[in-house]
Parts: sequence; C-alpha cells; structure tokens
Amino acid sequence: MELSVSHAQSRFSRASAELRALLRLATPIMIAQLSNTAMGFVDAVMAGRVSPRDLAAVALGNSIWIPVFLLMTGTLLATTAKVAERFGGNRQEETGPLVRQALWLALVVGLTGALVLLNARPVLQLMGVDPELIAPAMGYLQGIAFGFPAVALYYVLRCFSDGLGRTRPSMVLGICGLLLNIPLNYILIYGHLGMPAMGGVGCGWASGTVMWFMLLGMLSWVSRAPVYQPSRLFERFDKPQLPVIKRLISVGGPIGIAVFAESSIFAVIALLIGGLGATVVAGHQIALNFSALVFMIPYALAMAVTVRVGQALGRGEPRAARFAAGVGIGVALAYACLSASLMLVCRELIAKMYSPDPAVIAVAAMLIVYSALFQFSDAIQVAAAGALRGYQDTRATMIITLFAYWGIGLPVGYALGLSNWLGEPSGPKGLWQGLVVGLTCAAVLLSVRLARSSRARIRM
Repeated sequence: MELSVSHAQSRFSRASAELRALLRLATPIMIAQLSNTAMGFVDAVMAGRVSPRDLAAVALGNSIWIPVFLLMTGTLLATTAKVAERFGGNRQEETGPLVRQALWLALVVGLTGALVLLNARPVLQLMGVDPELIAPAMGYLQGIAFGFPAVALYYVLRCFSDGLGRTRPSMVLGICGLLLNIPLNYILIYGHLGMPAMGGVGCGWASGTVMWFMLLGMLSWVSRAPVYQPSRLFERFDKPQLPVIKRLISVGGPIGIAVFAESSIFAVIALLIGGLGATVVAGHQIALNFSALVFMIPYALAMAVTVRVGQALGRGEPRAARFAAGVGIGVALAYACLSASLMLVCRELIAKMYSPDPAVIAVAAMLIVYSALFQFSDAIQVAAAGALRGYQDTRATMIITLFAYWGIGLPVGYALGLSNWLGEPSGPKGLWQGLVVGLTCAAVLLSVRLARSSRARIRM
C-alpha cells in the first residue's frame, strides 16, 4: 500500500514538474500567438466599424492569405523540431548551419507566397464572390503580400529561438507588433497624417509593415543575445545546400500541408458563402476570428510540446517524450473546458464586440455555438500533432489531416449546408457542423498515431 502511494506521489511530482516546464515554454508562445491573432481581431473590429463591406473584404482576404501563411510557416516548423533535438543532445553548434539553410528556404517560400496573394483574383471570381467585394479584398491582399518575405524569415528565426527553449523574444516582438498595428490601422483605415482613407484595405498595409518590423526586431535579438552565440548563426555565409533543404522540406512539407488542410477548410467555407451576401460573410468572419483567437492557446501548447518532445528525444529519453506529450494533451483539454463554456455563455456579447449590426450579430452568435462544440476535439488534435512534430513523424499527420478535413469534414458540411442531399440546406450552420465532424475524426486518428509512434521509439 505504501509503495502504491509512493508511486502515485512520484508520478504526481513528475507531472507537476513537466507541467511547469511546459508552461514556462508555452506561456510566452501563447502571448506571442495571441498578439499575432489579436492583430486580426483589431483588423476585423476596426474595419467592421467602417462598414459591413469593409469587414467582408477583410474576411475574404483572410480566407486567402491565412491558409497560404500557414502552409508557408508550417513548412518552416521543421526548424523547431530539428533545433530542439540537436540542443537536447548538446549539439548546439550544429544548429547554425541548419538555420542558415532554413533561411534560404524561407526566402523562397515567402516570395512564392507573396506572388500567390498578388494573383488571387481568379480564385475569388471562381468561387462566385460578390464582384463589389473583390477589389477591396485584393487591395487588402496586396498589403499583406508586401510583408510575406519578411514574416517567412522572421518565422525561421523564431523557430530557432523556440527550439533552444527561448520563447521570450517571440512574445516581446508579438506584443510590440500588436501595439504598432493599432495606430497604423487607425492612420491607414481612416486617413490621418496625410494618408488617404483606405478602409479595410489599410489593414493589409498595416499588417505588412508590422511583419517587416518584427523581422528586424528578431534579427537584432538573435544576433546580440549571448545565448544564441554557440550556434554561430551569423558567423559565416552559406550558399543554398539542396540536400539539407530537401531534408527540411521532407519534414516540414507535410506539416505545412497538414496545417493548410485544416485552415483551408475555414477559408473554403468563407469562399463558399461569399455569394450569400456581406452580412453572412461578416458573421462567419466574426465567429472564425474569435475561434482563431481562442485556438492560439492550445496551438501555443502544441508548439511547446514539440520542443519538449524533441529535446527529450535528443537526450535519448523516449519515455520522457511520451510523458511530455500526455501532459500537453491534458492541459489542452482542461483549457477546452473553459473556452467552450465561456463561448456558449457569452456568444452574443462576443459578436457585439465586432459589429453593431443586429443581423451580423445573429449570424455570428449562431456559429459561435458550433465553435464551442469543437473546442475539445480541436485541443486534442492540435496537441497530438505538436507531439508528432517533435517525433518528426509528419507524413502520417498530413495524411490523417487531409482525410479528416477534406475527406470527411468538408463533404459533410457541404451536404448539410449547401445541398439538398440530406434535406433542406442550412447554409453556414451546416458547414460549421461539418467542421465539428472533421475535427473529431482528426482528434481520434492523430491520438492513435501518437500512441503508436511513442511506443515505437521506446522499443528502439
């Protein structure tokens, strides 16, 4: 009996220690992610105060650039896992050459992403978006494209810092970026200091400018702080080395596709309802924007889990890696209980923060209910995916994500919302019901894969 109690106390003590380590990493990432997402919140609120048309244009622009951004940054996330593994194995000097190659990759994907945004008009036309919304949406995307090369390079440096367990820089720069974004929005949206009033288009140019500011800030931090010097990142200039870049893509590419598969579901839904009018699009954007804001905390936890798992594997401790993954999923679930409850109780109040229009509020409040329902499955799937990134087991994650979201979630949502296959179409409500189904499927399958990957590493 005493042995059993002692074992339980030991396990509790170990869980508490892991939780503290996880939160030390995750808290700055959470603040950074919330700051970044809050920029979208500020854009939506300030554009919504101009007109539903401006809010709808920002929503459509977001439905294009955010999936492209997540595909790009997801591909670069391989840097975190690889740096964490080398740092955990006391091989920090190997991280400099790796990150230099990741910066070359970032430059290419950043420029490619900018070109995609600048040529997005046919996508909006193909999806039947209201012609009056296309011009302001494209103006917004041009501003975002201006900052894309900068944010790609920034993200590699951030992944480098996170992999070393140094997450404070991204927090500080995220807060500074948000504080800069607000006055820039005010100047460009409403026309001050000699600038023309650009409406929702101004949000894009403000965000693009902030991206360059954050890159310069991270470059300064990483080049000066002593903790980064053993990596010798800026000691020399390396030409692109295709074998190294290919290895980064082999791990990061599936991550990017998996993240894109999830985010693009939301984007496709926004485009599918683009022909239903500005009110429905604006209501969807409110629910989506707030959901993204809430999602940043489990997403930050997942990024911290990636670091904890990667460092444990680098030390040759696969059981510690599995334990870190379990604690991360438990914390994400606890947070989901809180977020779902608050969203259900405060859904109308949340919608009113974005728009004074009663019709927009009604649509948004209805959709927030479904967002609350998928908080649990979303928390599980993102934490499990973060752990699998630490294991560098990313191809299976990609396949599972594509199947769950595109093979299950979107067809179910389309059938319920826009077709008469299962009865009278229910519009945006049915599409969001499909999201609940797809996220639940992803949570189950990714949990099974994580269990298998962790057992396989322990047996090695």
